[in-house]
Amino acid sequence: MATFLYRLGRFSFRKRHFVALFWVALLALAGAGAAGAPAAGNSSFSIPGTEAQKAFDLLDERFPGASADGATARVVFKAPDGQKMTDPGNKAAVQDTVDELSGGTEVAQVTDPYQGGGVSQDGTTAYASVTYKVPGMELEESSREALKAAAEDARDSGLTVEIGGDALQAIPETGSAEIIGIGIAAVVLVITLGSLLAAGLPLLTAIVGVGIGVATITALASTLDLGSTTSILASMIGLAVGIDYALFVVSRYRAELAEGREREEAAGRAVGTAGSAVVFAGLTVVIALVGLSVVNIPMLTKMGIAAAGTVAVAVLIALTLIPAVLGYAGRRVRPAGEKSKLLGGGRAKDKADKPNMGTRWASFVVRRPLAVLLLGIVGLGAAAVPAGSLELGLPDDGSQPTSTTQRRAYDLLSDGFGPGFNGPLVVVVDAQGSDDPQAVFQQAGDEIKALDNVVNVAPAAPNKAGDTATIAVIPDAKPSSVATEDLVHDIRAVGADIKDGTGAEVLVTGATAMNIDVSQKLNDALVPYLVLVVGLAFLLLIVVFRSILVPLKAALGFLLSVLAALGAVVAVYQWGWLSGLMGVEETGPIMSMMPIFMVGVVFGLAMDYEVFLVTRIREAHVHGEKPSQAVVTGFRYSARVVTAAAVIMIAVFSGFIGSSDSMVKMIGFGLAIAVLFDAFVVRMAIVPAVLALLGAKAWWLPKWLDRALPNVDVEGESLAAHDGAAGKDDEDKELVRA
Repeated sequence: MATFLYRLGRFSFRKRHFVALFWVALLALAGAGAAGAPAAGNSSFSIPGTEAQKAFDLLDERFPGASADGATARVVFKAPDGQKMTDPGNKAAVQDTVDELSGGTEVAQVTDPYQGGGVSQDGTTAYASVTYKVPGMELEESSREALKAAAEDARDSGLTVEIGGDALQAIPETGSAEIIGIGIAAVVLVITLGSLLAAGLPLLTAIVGVGIGVATITALASTLDLGSTTSILASMIGLAVGIDYALFVVSRYRAELAEGREREEAAGRAVGTAGSAVVFAGLTVVIALVGLSVVNIPMLTKMGIAAAGTVAVAVLIALTLIPAVLGYAGRRVRPAGEKSKLLGGGRAKDKADKPNMGTRWASFVVRRPLAVLLLGIVGLGAAAVPAGSLELGLPDDGSQPTSTTQRRAYDLLSDGFGPGFNGPLVVVVDAQGSDDPQAVFQQAGDEIKALDNVVNVAPAAPNKAGDTATIAVIPDAKPSSVATEDLVHDIRAVGADIKDGTGAEVLVTGATAMNIDVSQKLNDALVPYLVLVVGLAFLLLIVVFRSILVPLKAALGFLLSVLAALGAVVAVYQWGWLSGLMGVEETGPIMSMMPIFMVGVVFGLAMDYEVFLVTRIREAHVHGEKPSQAVVTGFRYSARVVTAAAVIMIAVFSGFIGSSDSMVKMIGFGLAIAVLFDAFVVRMAIVPAVLALLGAKAWWLPKWLDRALPNVDVEGESLAAHDGAAGKDDEDKELVRA
């Protein structure tokens, strides 16, 4: 592989006009497709194989035209102090609002609170439900404006009016913090590479890669039903790995220049060595992201594949566009150790042979490996303790900031009707095979009423055929509570008994039941996902490092860092520690997809640093250095760059903490803290400590396995032959000049 990539690097350097034109054309093509594509909405949230999804599909079949997947809105009214919603003036204002809302072209139905039981017992609060014909993100802006205008007209009459539901759901924004993250990345690159131009190359190429990836996602969003958060997450991961991969290639290029090589040769060797590490690091990220498909949640699968595609583009750009732009930069990119004139270049060097920070740190770890290892494990273990209290759920209006109308509507309904009113359960009774459907409907309602934690059970509402009915159940507790989850399981147990006695099927659905089923499905999929992803990456790393213990150590270190990161997420978003600093206005359960998504992404990124760091160590060991000295040598050449890459990735991920979307905000924090733990504790401390303790045993591989494995040559051993060839070419050139 090293030889192929070496040739690719030299080709890209030499044919830079062609390579640059190819990537610019690809960016323009993707941009044109995105410009002409309809805006991305929210991906349809289907969970195959769950009872809630089965009931939802049954509703679509047995209640045609009911717009089961249509957007909903709850317009909540609260009377002024000392008044009731049943007062004539307030009642007239509500009736005007209902009439105004009913005239919308996309409105399927509006329920009058005075006819549908939408007035609280104390008479101070009422609500009107609005059902639309299309999903929330497909609503015309005119429909949203009409909804807001109707609420504003009601406010003019003196009422407090707020709007809940998904009809006002907006496409999430990342905020200005993302720009700050890129700015920090730029500063780190300048410090690391010692040149404004060299620092600009990774940023430029990463932006090109993310632009192609995000534009492609946008162009295909409508066709493939990609959600609005898909492009945000793809840009988050693509930008981070794009900068890092380019940084490693540029750094190796400068190191090769410092060895005295010509620029084309340096570009080829940089791609042949650092590029090999980029390929395998990228493969681990792609495996982790594509592996999310085993969960069988379409939205998560699409997010993973889209992000994986962006990572693949970042890898290809690092292998081709980076050497091309290095060709354009020419002598303005200086060898390692030299700085540009603007940053102090040209001054005499003092203490040129003084060990750098990486050398000093690695030497310390090699001298005291056991102490460093124990300290790292205990520290990460302490950070992981809150993960034992992890509670999973999906965000609803109750997790919105208090400044939003959705959250204020949620609170008004909770105060007026009880906390469970915001998470009603929909029980679907399929009595098609029963002799007396009406009796089955009545039996189901009566048995559900007898359960604990039930506030109200509405009368069964059968369809036109009379063989299927829906029963609305209001829990006593809020939607995300354990009590409500227990109630869902209790209703399903009642349904099993009814099915045994009558043959009728009782299913529970609704947003709350769907959230419970999603959490359970994700929990069940976590272990198989870990086995698949870690297993595949373990095999890949055996090929890369030609060792059993090094990949095993890499996997165990990852588990430590991801558990510690989950502990930090629980402490901030569930317990409320540092919530003000992180912009968390409402604590609550951790998003159900967070653990498995974090496992996938963090594993891929953790293996990035493992590959970049340990390949340098193995390269020194392969060239004859003793194990402990190889660790020090590897850190001398790679610690500075790995540290810079980690800081850049943390800065980029932290930028997404400012997003308006709670899922993106939480993922940004989780990934940033996970990279912090993994890069600086696991890879920079635990890894060298373990390698120092294992010594030569770290590189043990059974002889039969050594013969069976392909030699991918990540260290670039085969490139030694090119040194002689390059020397002969130089002699020929000198003869021609003579």
